[in-house]
Amino acid sequence: MGTFVVDGGRRLEGRIRPAGNKNAALPCLAATVLASEPVTLENVPRIRDVETFLEIVSSLGAAVEWTGPNEVTIDAASVRTDAVDSRLASRIRASVLLAGPLLARFGHVRLPPPGGDVIGRRRMDTHFLAFEALGASVTLDEDFTVTADRLHGTDFFLDEPSVTGTENAIMAAVRAEGSTLLRNAAAEPHVQDLCHLLNAMGARISGIGTHRLHIEGVRELHGTRFRVGPDHIETGSFIGLAAVTGSDITIEGAPVEHLDSTLIGFRRLGIECEVDGEDLRVHGSGEHRIRQDAFGAVPKIDDGPWPAFPADLTSIALVAATQCHGTVLVHEKMFESRMYFTDKLVGLGASIILCDPHRAVVVGPSALRGGVVESPDIRAGMALLIAALGAEGRSRIHNIRQIERGYERIDERLRALGASIERVDE
Repeated sequence: MGTFVVDGGRRLEGRIRPAGNKNAALPCLAATVLASEPVTLENVPRIRDVETFLEIVSSLGAAVEWTGPNEVTIDAASVRTDAVDSRLASRIRASVLLAGPLLARFGHVRLPPPGGDVIGRRRMDTHFLAFEALGASVTLDEDFTVTADRLHGTDFFLDEPSVTGTENAIMAAVRAEGSTLLRNAAAEPHVQDLCHLLNAMGARISGIGTHRLHIEGVRELHGTRFRVGPDHIETGSFIGLAAVTGSDITIEGAPVEHLDSTLIGFRRLGIECEVDGEDLRVHGSGEHRIRQDAFGAVPKIDDGPWPAFPADLTSIALVAATQCHGTVLVHEKMFESRMYFTDKLVGLGASIILCDPHRAVVVGPSALRGGVVESPDIRAGMALLIAALGAEGRSRIHNIRQIERGYERIDERLRALGASIERVDE
């Protein structure tokens, strides 16, 4: 496994461009299984999760070819199996996204439990309830099996706005007979990208970007070419990077239309950003003061379903808060294990009180120092890397495969900004 060796305490400078949205690329790759012709996806991040997902799609019988540095073509016409390899599925949570397409295509799918980050319980019930509403039966044992003689349209209220649950329901409903209304659907940018891709393939989805999706079932989906949008989570990570290292950085081609709640959250920490066309200028140098709520109340950064502050950015906001003047409560409502990495930040010198599995109080600014840490998941790993870049002295970050699951060539891109970071294979 690899290790990042970081000499921190350096100000960074320059321009950086976010990669394609990881959480959009994966469901879009799953959707290609529905097409009778090749589908080409542009701006696909070359990260471990994407490579693993392409292995799974290839194991189903699809022809997969990288046709450019970030462009991949999938021809799923030759897919003949509805069973997903358990070894590959255990490496990535997104393997569950193949349930909807394979069910719609074959009327049957057998999937092992998905893998992925250990950040707390991640319910599957929403997926199963949606499939049952569309006319399928679900059997749970060591794996889970979903069967349907035919899928039919329905009016369904999701019991929670689960992102992957919504995406699976959409991919099954586009091939169902009749109309489907999905209410309380997730509306994140990656869900929007999936809907736009499916429409380009011949689906009929309206209400995109809202929590009510109307889907008219079609008989067949065809090939197309589609560009995955820039990653708003990576953009937020770079905002935190600028603040922790005291750097002024320009994020090129940022998805500014999807950053409202993100910018509000960082502004609460005193971190200002300026939109310049398609670019975002982050003013990371200078003093950042956490803005108190009315009457001197301690402010809070909390996550929630879109369009609230993204759950995947709470780890980044927390490390950014360690370098801001004042006190803030970070409340991660969605996953009960995501905040446990804070002990590693405390070891680097941060002043953090972990109140319970969901809440942490941060008092800043703290003088961070180098140390040896291990990345527990994608976002905590990136937060620890940001902390190391802002700390005085040398740090070693182990288990960086977790970071590389979600951030493409991150060491190369950070070096282009002036960071001292080397990847060492062990």
